[in-house]
Amino acid sequence: MSGPQMSGLYIGLMSGTSVDAVDGALVDFSGRQPVCLGFASSPMPQTLRASLLSLQTPGDDELGRAALASIELTRLYAQVAITLLRKTGGRDADPAVLAIGAHGQTVRHRPELGYTLQLLDGALLAELTGTPVVCDFRSADIAAGGQGAPLVPAFHRAVFEDPTRRRAIINIGGIANLSLLAPGRPALGCDSGPGNLLMDAWIERHHGTRFDQDGRWAASGSVHRGLLEALLAEPFFALPAPKSTGRDLFSLAWLERKLPAGLAPEDVQATLLELTAQSITELALQFGAQEAFVCGGGSRNRSLMQRIGELLGEASLADTSAVGVDPQAVEAIAFAWLASRRLEGKPGSLPEVTGARGPRVLGALYPA
Repeated sequence: MSGPQMSGLYIGLMSGTSVDAVDGALVDFSGRQPVCLGFASSPMPQTLRASLLSLQTPGDDELGRAALASIELTRLYAQVAITLLRKTGGRDADPAVLAIGAHGQTVRHRPELGYTLQLLDGALLAELTGTPVVCDFRSADIAAGGQGAPLVPAFHRAVFEDPTRRRAIINIGGIANLSLLAPGRPALGCDSGPGNLLMDAWIERHHGTRFDQDGRWAASGSVHRGLLEALLAEPFFALPAPKSTGRDLFSLAWLERKLPAGLAPEDVQATLLELTAQSITELALQFGAQEAFVCGGGSRNRSLMQRIGELLGEASLADTSAVGVDPQAVEAIAFAWLASRRLEGKPGSLPEVTGARGPRVLGALYPA
């Protein structure tokens, strides 16, 4: 996609399956390519994180706990949005910002049953920021028979497509997904499986930290081939696209059912890193990617990036800063882009990616 696609400023807000932070981007879409004018991030408070993670599985008073967590999360989203709004002229809300695109926090994702659930109070976010809000981006695609995920390939095509090279755009959050971009061809994409979430959960259990800095703990262990084979035997990995997944499947409970007795924790971590690397690169290699660009938190895991590069062979590997976009801001920018599509009444989904019956305009709009 070339030439001006939309006008004005938008804010995108994102919290992903890692449940570690709310990221926000202030984006100008008036030129040929989006320009990120500001980025802000706020760590997820531990109590809120625990509440959101507890809602991933059935429990008592789920509706009440979900409503309260949604309000608290929305207030955190609003703090990040107001930080960005002030960058436009010192006010809490600036009319130059046409809308906020807010993803919300996924707590259940069961497209095979016809639903996906992202917690966020769009009306409250609009009230707190004085800015129109677009949220609930996945429901329209689900209603049309799609997976509701991943939604970013349409944005990746608009921003990262190259006229001569086959590219894979790899987003490594809690779950990893790929966008596969070939010159003159429709974009493809799907979730590949776990990104950071199993590695994060395993190191948090054993060391009390939220993530494995640079993959150092994984690098101290050895891949256990028997465990790796057991993990890769999960039917999800053999499914053809379109497909998507989440914590509903890939959880510590899932991992524990497959663990052999007596395995050193660092060897489990090394094996989880290998699982992420292999499941990502298998899709990229099947596509015939000539180059791959990584975004999301996984781009900062040196051991993971090194292993992906080794498995890709002759295909080059870099993070998205090599093509002009901060790898930590890509998803937030994507939801700003999706909000702009909603306001212009243009589809934001790709049925060839999600499996829906056709492209759909995505998102519910809450006026300021």
